[in-house]
Amino acid sequence: MTASAESNSFSNHSGSTHEPIAPLAPGLYVPTVAFFTPEDTIDEETTARHAKRLVEAGVTGIVTHGSNGEAVHLDHAERQLVNRITRSTIDAAGQSGMPLIVGCGSQSTRETVQLCREAAESGGTHALVLPPAYYGSLLPTALIVNHFKAVADASPIPLLIYNFPGACSGLDLSSDTILALAEHPNIVGVKLTCGNTGKLARVVAGTRGTAFRTFGGSADFAIQTLAVGGHGVIAGLANVAPKACAEVMRLWREGRTEEATSLQGIVARGDWAAIKGGFVSVKAALRRYHSYGGDPRRPCAFLEGRALEAQMEEFSELAEAEKKLKGT
Repeated sequence: MTASAESNSFSNHSGSTHEPIAPLAPGLYVPTVAFFTPEDTIDEETTARHAKRLVEAGVTGIVTHGSNGEAVHLDHAERQLVNRITRSTIDAAGQSGMPLIVGCGSQSTRETVQLCREAAESGGTHALVLPPAYYGSLLPTALIVNHFKAVADASPIPLLIYNFPGACSGLDLSSDTILALAEHPNIVGVKLTCGNTGKLARVVAGTRGTAFRTFGGSADFAIQTLAVGGHGVIAGLANVAPKACAEVMRLWREGRTEEATSLQGIVARGDWAAIKGGFVSVKAALRRYHSYGGDPRRPCAFLEGRALEAQMEEFSELAEAEKKLKGT
């Protein structure tokens, strides 16, 4: 990308008035699932119950409206309601300093900024932003960069870039693009759900010594993330097994590599079930192994019969490991 291409941004961030931002703490962040009543409204009680369980499990932060959170199934008011419930639950648990990262991706720059402002108003501390990709053939890298800079200029809360080709019609931001965006004072991190650990290593190396944070986007490569200096993971599997996901990283950081890699294998096998089944499988596992959850919003639905039993069996080894850790 040329310098002239980058200069055509919607607004020039060089005049940004954003104050220096305290870096996000390294660790485990959990992108929560959404919960609905039988009447298809937000299940406020279960939303709070789930957030409380995660806080008590010792997670570093919570993410609402990530790819696990059915954000595309929610209207703006529902998104803000989930944020407010989650924030108040965190605060009531005595963790008012815990980050609440809110998914704010949208196809237009205008709505993305609107979502960031609503996230801030409803208790969010950071925004997680997917690149727009619906009109992918009309969006060269320069326009994607312009989009992120414009959102970062206007957002009252700092941004994390969310690189997830599977949710963006295959759009995969390069390490060069991410490092260019990392220079913006209001862009403070990235979630790499692409699974490209070489890219992760390049971003870590290119931002070393700064407040920029690089997170793996899946629990199945937590060790790989830490081994190159990454700061943790934002992992949907942690809805089901937060203690096991955190324990992998704790063991690795303590130098107990054999134990860490053994548990990483169990987590990776469980995560494969979640990756194949998407957020629906995570909600099904919550229902099976934690006795709460509720249905996904239509048109999505749980598997049934033998297919569901086979899917749940893939989580059983992880569920047993989580149960053992809970008892320690």
